[in-house]
Amino acid sequence: MHTITFADTCRALLALARLGVQTRFRMRGAYWRWRMETAFGNDPSRMPPRVERIRSIIEYGAWVHRMRSLMRR
Repeated sequence: MHTITFADTCRALLALARLGVQTRFRMRGAYWRWRMETAFGNDPSRMPPRVERIRSIIEYGAWVHRMRSLMRR
């Protein structure tokens, strides 16, 4: 697992903002519903606590940034 630094967190937030722009911030749209279901499942009672979800979302944003920078090489 990759340790998330402050710089990674900033890059992750930018990557998530970019995804938000691409999806026109339709957080209840098809892409974001699919992301939430694949990441956390359909059952709200089995979802991780809010802090853990936020950490996971930031880790996802950091991963998106790393993948995009690998594609640019």
